[in-house]
Amino acid sequence: MNDNRITVTDIDIPFGRMIGIILKLMLASIPAILLFYLVFFGIALLIGIFFGGFATLLAM
Repeated sequence: MNDNRITVTDIDIPFGRMIGIILKLMLASIPAILLFYLVFFGIALLIGIFFGGFATLLAM
């Protein structure tokens, strides 16, 4: 087995290119954040329906 190791010591990225990369990452994160909130809203809604509905049954 050939064990070739590489060590990265420096990455030279121009400032403008770095801004472009960061903007792309920010734009790509928007759908992920929306999906995250949608999933947790659904979970919270189900918990609220279950426990809220159960509480109204106990009040009777």
